[in-house]
This record gives sequence, structure tokens and C-alpha cells, in this order.
Amino acid sequence: MSFARRIVLDTGVLVSAAIRADSVPALALEKALLNFEVCVSRDTLAELVAVLSRPKLDRYAPPRQREDFAAGFRARAVVVEVTAMISDCVDPKDNMFPALAETAEADLIVSSDPHPTHLHPWHGIPILLPTAFLAGIR
Repeated sequence: MSFARRIVLDTGVLVSAAIRADSVPALALEKALLNFEVCVSRDTLAELVAVLSRPKLDRYAPPRQREDFAAGFRARAVVVEVTAMISDCVDPKDNMFPALAETAEADLIVSSDPHPTHLHPWHGIPILLPTAFLAGIR
């Protein structure tokens, strides 16, 4: 299934969705998958897998559930080879999300991280919290 609109979800949103199926981030992920092409890069996928494999998350969801989430998400996402170089975020590791959005020509970024959300809007791309995404985007 192909959508005209593209979206980028940051790692925090995805991790919350993976460990809390009834959370606002999980609802945002569901809405994104139903209405957008969800774009990822090798770097964003690698970060997701690394964070989901952290033992401190065992108390929220078993490792196998988190591995299955990552595999299922990877299968539904569109992998984009990032060509943009961005240095606008206060935290340099967050630059991969606007760089991905720029390269993918994404319509918006959904982030629960305050560093990227403070850039809103970034180069004409809205950066929304999951709650704002759920309330405002159709």
C-alpha cells in the first residue's frame, strides 16, 4: 500500500509504542501506519533495535515481544538512504530524524524528545508530539 504522505517517528515514540500497547505513542504509530508511509533509515532502525534490546526494558515487555515489534515495524516501514546532513539539534544524535525527514520529503515528524520538538516547524516540516499528531492530523 502506498500513501502520498510520508512521516518520521522518533525512537522514543516507537519504544513507548513497543512497551505500552495502550499508550498515546502506540495510537500515534497505528495512525501513522494507517495514513502515511512511515520512513526510516539504517541509523534510525539501528537505534530502535539497540534501545529495545536494553535489559532495563525487561520489566515493561519481554525481550521477544520487543524483538517482534522491531521486526514488524521494519517490515512496514520504508527504508530511505539519507543524503542530508543536519546539525540543527542541540543533541547531535537527534539530527538523524530531521535529516531523514528532509531526504524522504516527509510531511511531518512525530517526536516525544524535547530537542527536535523545539525546532518546530523545521524547514517547513512540523515536528509534533504524539498527542498533537493524534489531535490534529487526519
